[in-house]
Amino acid sequence: MASTWWPCLILALLSSMSVSGFPKSPLRLLGKRSLPGGAVDGIEVYSTKISCKVTSRFAHNVVTTKAINNADKAKEVSFDVELPKTAFITNFTLTIDGVTYPGNIKEKEVAKKQYEKAVSQGKTAGLVKASGRKLEKFTVSVNVAAGSNVIFELTYEELLKRHQGKYEMYLKVQPKQLVKHFEIEAHIFEPQGISTLDAEASFITNDLLGSALTKSFSGKKGHVSFKPSLDQQRSCPTCSDSLLNGDLIITYDVNRESPANVQIVNGYFVHFFAPRGLPVVPKNVVFVIDVSGSMAGRKIQQTRDALLKILDDVKENDYLNFILFSGDVTTWKDRLVQATPENLQEARAFVKNIHDKGMTDLNDGLLRGISMLNKAREENLVPERSTSIVIMLTDGDANSGESRPERIQENVRNAIGGKFPLYNLGFGNNLNFNFLESMALENQGFARRIYEDSDADLQLQGFYEEVANPLLTGVQMEYPQNAILDLTQNSYQHFYDGSEIVVAGRLADEDVNNFKADVKGQGAFNDLTFTEEVTTEKITLWNGAGSSTFSWLDTVAVTQDGLSLTINRKKNMVISFGDGVTFVVVLHQVWKKLPDHHDFLGFYVVDSHRMSAQTHGLLGQFFHPFDFKVSDIHPGSDPTKPDATMVVKNHRLTVTRGSQKDYRKDASTGTKVVCWFVHNNGEGLIDGVHTDYIVPNLF
Repeated sequence: MASTWWPCLILALLSSMSVSGFPKSPLRLLGKRSLPGGAVDGIEVYSTKISCKVTSRFAHNVVTTKAINNADKAKEVSFDVELPKTAFITNFTLTIDGVTYPGNIKEKEVAKKQYEKAVSQGKTAGLVKASGRKLEKFTVSVNVAAGSNVIFELTYEELLKRHQGKYEMYLKVQPKQLVKHFEIEAHIFEPQGISTLDAEASFITNDLLGSALTKSFSGKKGHVSFKPSLDQQRSCPTCSDSLLNGDLIITYDVNRESPANVQIVNGYFVHFFAPRGLPVVPKNVVFVIDVSGSMAGRKIQQTRDALLKILDDVKENDYLNFILFSGDVTTWKDRLVQATPENLQEARAFVKNIHDKGMTDLNDGLLRGISMLNKAREENLVPERSTSIVIMLTDGDANSGESRPERIQENVRNAIGGKFPLYNLGFGNNLNFNFLESMALENQGFARRIYEDSDADLQLQGFYEEVANPLLTGVQMEYPQNAILDLTQNSYQHFYDGSEIVVAGRLADEDVNNFKADVKGQGAFNDLTFTEEVTTEKITLWNGAGSSTFSWLDTVAVTQDGLSLTINRKKNMVISFGDGVTFVVVLHQVWKKLPDHHDFLGFYVVDSHRMSAQTHGLLGQFFHPFDFKVSDIHPGSDPTKPDATMVVKNHRLTVTRGSQKDYRKDASTGTKVVCWFVHNNGEGLIDGVHTDYIVPNLF
């Protein structure tokens, strides 16, 4: 059967590239001869940098490669980058001798047609196609005149997923030549704080990696830098080829003081949910295994090895069965059985005798497994608080019984009826993986390709570990009605240990100060509800590089390094330091039925006489008495508010009589205080202008 090949993105440069030094040339997809890489025919790559910035699990990556044609004639230079399959390209540019040519990103549905058209017209174009387990390859090439410089810059973004307790970033390192300036730099910022951070490389010894790589984290920030020198890149002390060929993997996790965390920015929110310490929900698992003739040899042996290792991890409260399909369908048992030591021993004997035979009746194999799970539930053969899962492994297309993919999908969808997930594992390349993926997704599971390598059995075992420990079933993420718009998926069959559920949405009212988010699910012993009261008003206490974050919903007292902070829930915050200097920040919550009413903070000073005479700032310059004189009181533009002349700091100012509230003693209604208002943002009263005291960002 033909292997599946699908382009997912095309990039065509907006110019036809007929300028001097950049003649028209069709793109050629280069295999081993590519950049960042090959010092071929006078082309020197003198700089490659991968810059990664991660904020709240979202990665923004820029790959920049600079090369020069040192030959005496025009040469073709190609740029070859492998990026995660879950990433998406947002920008690409070519810069030749200082002239930049922007790229035009196209959707995958029109990619292949436009790519072929661009090539036929002699234009430069780029294409993404599948290349490995976790990566896809982007390739573009261009002719560069003798002596000319070329800069390739690719920007791609990715939402990092939590896998077995860690977020992972895969960065392909394959320059294929020694590069004078080679660097990978990652900056990570997580509002929850970073709990662990690590980096490893598959292509370099730990001793050499340690001298070229630095990693650190503190509080909310983490940093990883990989910057090998030319000598560190050499495959041997006297070699001219590079040993950099493999993956640099950065992993980290965040602090989790509560099961959920909600972050709000510019009217949008992201809800992260990853509870810990819950008991595992028992599983009812049916393994549906393809034993057709195409599985003969190594595939069937690796399948047996993987199933034997999986049986070692099955828990005694689980129930299981094996369904084998070829031209017909056979089962280990006629119903699900509990994973007792005796049954597991019998299951191992059965797995060791699995052999290949015949055709591929995928439809009947799946339906038999689904029927068995449904029957077990209907007849109460499995625990009431348990969850069902179908795991299918196949290496080819159906060619016996019902073989039409659309009809198989319909049969499976109707049989499952949304009651449990289907996970499809596609072994090798000779299968319709799009069909397997589509069928899994519409049944709330996912598909995974198993590669025909020496570690295929470990790939199968690794997949099982992802779904081996469900902590919750029937997970529902609930938010206030009419408060949230454009919500992403918020209903999930399972939450698995070590993973994370992420829901995003838009606030109907950008000025909302707080709302409640509920997560409901069924646990191993009872139904659970996790409530997160969300507020946009955070209080952060910094101590050097470390920090602690609170909100107005907390009641807390903190004392450290001569500073005392007390938060009184939804009322005020009292800060004292030094020789009894005290500030009070009052949270003023107002009636919000009018559009211009917003909660606000009042900042008050207690015992200001204890402040140093050198204290300045917007408030500090008034902590000690100063001379002023008010005269010439006369009617103003508002008959109820007279104007007057104030002489202060050698300035004559027009001021207006009014009143303000002092909330130090009565936080709800305050005390009316008569005062003079200075116009023009206090110009003439304060030193300098008001913008001298405003900073756009504290950090």
